Amino acid sequence: MTVEAALARLPATFRYTEAIALIGERRLRSLATDGRIVALARGLYRKDDWHGDEDLIEITAKAKDATVCLRSALARHDLIDDIPAAIDIAIPRSAWRPAVQTPVRWHHFDPATFRLGREGLDVGADREIGLYSAERSIIDAYRLRHREGPDLANEALKRWLRSGGQPSALLGLARAFPRTLPVLRSTLEVLL
Repeated sequence: MTVEAALARLPATFRYTEAIALIGERRLRSLATDGRIVALARGLYRKDDWHGDEDLIEITAKAKDATVCLRSALARHDLIDDIPAAIDIAIPRSAWRPAVQTPVRWHHFDPATFRLGREGLDVGADREIGLYSAERSIIDAYRLRHREGPDLANEALKRWLRSGGQPSALLGLARAFPRTLPVLRSTLEVLL
């Protein structure tokens, strides 16, 4: 098998075990030595011509339920100006926190509400990571304001309202978080 044929058999990003099954260990090591494939993390590789979000690829490869949350989700929805130093990732409370090279702040959320407001974010290479909606991200900022600070939640809410966000949609989702609903409702009354 030629080098080009071996590369064609591999997906854009792949695990060591997938590569061994498709092209064999000797060919894999040869491609890595030649720089035709690049290691993203232990046991995770990409083709040298693929460009995407390598950090999110690593996270989604190691934690299937990983969901971008809090500051990172608010930044993706353009509701804050911060560029977080670490990616905020939520996983269900019972889930194991994997070791990754990417700087991550792990958050364990209640499995009963974990999927509420969760959307998919395409990170390339036929992989997807969860991303909380703008509404869910605002609710989480209010829920965790004792850790994240009240300014983060208030700024995100103001920007969301200015961009045309509907308070009824926010309050509808907030009903699933009974301790956060009164604070959110009173803040909306002040702002509106």
